[in-house]
Amino acid sequence: MSTTPARVYLDHAATTTMWPEAVEVMHDEMRRTGNPSSLHESGRRARRVVEESRELIAERLGARPSEVVFCSGGTEANNLAIKGLYWSRRSADPHRDRVLFSSIEHHALLDPVTWLAAHEGARIDVTPVDRQGRVRLDALRESIAANPDDVTAITTMWANNEMGTIQPVHEVVALAHEHGIPVHSDAVQAAGYLPLDFAASGLDAMTVTAHKLGGPVGVGALVIRREVDVTPLLHGGGQERDVRSGTVGVAMIAGFATALDLTVQRQAQAVERIERLRTRLVDGVTRLIPDAVVNGDPRPGPEHRLPNIAHVTFPGCEGDALLMLLDAQGVEVSTGSACQAGVPQPSHVLLAMGFDEAAARGSLRFSLGHSSTEADVDRLLEVLPAVHERARAAGLVRSRSA
Repeated sequence: MSTTPARVYLDHAATTTMWPEAVEVMHDEMRRTGNPSSLHESGRRARRVVEESRELIAERLGARPSEVVFCSGGTEANNLAIKGLYWSRRSADPHRDRVLFSSIEHHALLDPVTWLAAHEGARIDVTPVDRQGRVRLDALRESIAANPDDVTAITTMWANNEMGTIQPVHEVVALAHEHGIPVHSDAVQAAGYLPLDFAASGLDAMTVTAHKLGGPVGVGALVIRREVDVTPLLHGGGQERDVRSGTVGVAMIAGFATALDLTVQRQAQAVERIERLRTRLVDGVTRLIPDAVVNGDPRPGPEHRLPNIAHVTFPGCEGDALLMLLDAQGVEVSTGSACQAGVPQPSHVLLAMGFDEAAARGSLRFSLGHSSTEADVDRLLEVLPAVHERARAAGLVRSRSA
């Protein structure tokens, strides 16, 4: 009697497995009652959990506890950072109406910035990247120099979510701070695999989220310096420094703190192990599919790329076809494309890096996490040749009929 193989999850950059310890902490906390804003014993107990979690998160991120503002996740934190900085700085000086951001930002920043342009009169300067997906500092320098006084903020992600390329955050901060311009970085992908030190980075604001770290979906933080003025998105009870009103989720924050603590404690060993798994995956894919192209910076290390992401182009194939065929074999991966009105669209990240549309549509992202195993990689390599053959054949048929 045949058995169906266990499903293989290779999409940890989208969300990763929760640490069992974080699940346990959340389970225990969810059995208790108490609003952290209440003054009675249950409320005070809940407040202690929140503040102890805040202190632990701050310590692990190299920040002060008062700089950690809890919110619902990375998207809200990014919106709060870029819209809040724009509104605050433009209110102080109406001539400040320009936002600088890189061409490879996640939609959680791309969309708020384009919203500011459409609804709030913001002017957008997009900083180009090189073929490896790294911000071109020369172009950023020129953009700032055009008129430093009209720039409200600069935002540059710490590590790209599709390619894994690590950005020169310290250099960006140095360029901006010459002119007193605040800098925000989306560190959602970086926090799990790089040692982050908010104070040492010089950043004014930084986004992190729990579910990329082995914590729950639905909670994250904007780490923002006390000296930085930011206009809130939400108004209400004045929680979180009056920057993010709303009753805070005690259990989720406790799970977030536990996950980040474990991630940082185990990070060095995990990175080494995951890098070996990535090498096994990349070597296997290129051996089995000789024309497959591994994209991004080939060099490992905290100045070059994340250890857990392998982005591969399969010439002659549609990424969506590869994804669905792999899914049918129990292997879960992702593409960088978006589907609008049922029509696959190439990733804006890959187009910004200089890929043509065919290559952008024919790529997959394999991403590993703390629960990934050699067996996961081997299962991918086992089913990939037949999947690739079918996807290639489908691509040939489509090209002939076009």
